[in-house]
Amino acid sequence: MKILLLGADGQVGWELQRSLAPMGEVVALDGPRSRSPRADFTRPEALAATVRAVAPAVIVNAAAHTAVDRAESEPELARTVNATAPAVLAREAATLGAWLVHYSTDYVFDGSGQFPWDESAQPRPLNVHGRTKLEGEQAIRASGCMHLILRTSWVYAARGDNFVRTMLRLAATRRRLEVVDDQIGAPTGAELLADVTTHAIRHARCDPALSGTYHAAASGESSRHGYARHVIEFARALGHTLQMPPDGIAAVSSSRFATPARRPLNSRLDTRKLRQSFGLHLPRWQAGVERMLQEVTQASPNSR
Repeated sequence: MKILLLGADGQVGWELQRSLAPMGEVVALDGPRSRSPRADFTRPEALAATVRAVAPAVIVNAAAHTAVDRAESEPELARTVNATAPAVLAREAATLGAWLVHYSTDYVFDGSGQFPWDESAQPRPLNVHGRTKLEGEQAIRASGCMHLILRTSWVYAARGDNFVRTMLRLAATRRRLEVVDDQIGAPTGAELLADVTTHAIRHARCDPALSGTYHAAASGESSRHGYARHVIEFARALGHTLQMPPDGIAAVSSSRFATPARRPLNSRLDTRKLRQSFGLHLPRWQAGVERMLQEVTQASPNSR
């Protein structure tokens, strides 16, 4: 089986190269600035030609415009990458009879309430990123192709820029830090997403009725503040040299920070449909974060 992986050098894409390898031949492509073979999401029709040339049985799209604040000032680019390009992938998948796996986000919701969002909840995105990701979802569903749309939240990995690595960098040089405590979600590791994806593809290819939208995130929940505290406390226990004292992270409201894009406060995702449909157990978010920190510690000679 041939699998076309797009966005291969991103956080999730990098882990997918590992998890998908036992399933078949993985053709891994990344964006136009990458040193690896390229797939230009700013030129969707060229992307279509790439899909036709590879003729895969499964397309896994881990590419996206993920700069949430920058999307507010470059909405057309965000729309091209997050909506137009996935629409083209879906069209080509339908023509080939291939499966399309696509990642979406908790940002399709407005963050109201205190209960987890399930897949039937009405999306009401607050920002350009959320709107363009929703448009991408809608185009995929409208295409009629067999698909798995996986909405996730607060993705991190040992590789790339993310909240965990930012907290470690700041804690190494600062004695005080303010982190919001009114945004609630589940930090979700790229490694977990990649493993869930491979498991879901294996099942879905045997049962086309599984085609649809699913919420995929680690179990449990945390505020951004609680997340940051856990990262710093565990890193300190591992021996990281940190300037920040144990009480150095202050909890503040989101209103404290003026950002171009509004963030949803409630990013909880109900994963029941995913777990029941594919027979999955999703570990608590702390386990993945701690494993990632151990990996970073072992890889860095300056962590102690």
